[in-house]
Amino acid sequence: MVHFVGAGSGAPDLITVRGAGLLREADVVIYAGSLVNPALLEDTKPGCEIHNSAKMTLEEVIEVIRAAESLGKTTVRLHTGDSSIYGAVREQFDELEKYNIPYDVCPGVSSFCGAASSLRAEYTLPDVSQTVIITRTAGRTPVPERESIRSLAAHRATMVLFLSTSLTQTLQQELLAGGYPGTTPVAVVYKATWPDEQIFRCTVETLHETVTQQGLTKTSLIIVGDCMGDSYMRSLLYHPGFTTEYREATQ
Repeated sequence: MVHFVGAGSGAPDLITVRGAGLLREADVVIYAGSLVNPALLEDTKPGCEIHNSAKMTLEEVIEVIRAAESLGKTTVRLHTGDSSIYGAVREQFDELEKYNIPYDVCPGVSSFCGAASSLRAEYTLPDVSQTVIITRTAGRTPVPERESIRSLAAHRATMVLFLSTSLTQTLQQELLAGGYPGTTPVAVVYKATWPDEQIFRCTVETLHETVTQQGLTKTSLIIVGDCMGDSYMRSLLYHPGFTTEYREATQ
């Protein structure tokens, strides 16, 4: 059996209870070494076989899993954050199905959630933004043309950008060309929820300058949007003049 486990956003205690249990029981762990906090591996049992997938190809990962399966061992494939976001898991699922190897998925706390907690931000504010766009800037790996930063920026929704810290010159140009005002608030969160987390606040028009000055090249999220501003409408859900299924309006 193979368990795909989301390791959480960085802090070792942000793995789920289920994920931690699966990790403790694993005979083999294949972890994303470039991103997963190695402190999580301290909870593996004695004799657990550990592999760093940062140094492996897909074929090598599957080979390790097949070898474990042939011996009746349980494997945990430990991914950063939640494996559904930039986890490259679909190709692994397809390979496991080809070999009739059973697997399941344990969700994790994505770094975009970890960043929001560090920023004490709410991405969806009434009358500001009710949409969160999770995307990345085109680099060595392209993105579909219909999902270009410029076209997505036209919505002026809250945008969370992964894998884009080394591409901020292009990103800034595309955000501006797409419709975000230059004064739109931006936060760059380096290693969200890790002990060495850092937060840098700027605007769309100062994004590239800020990232360059701080020497950031990876392991950072960029959050763009007026949700980090000061103006928003109070939620009707808890307004005394709003009737819900559970209470009557009092005003």
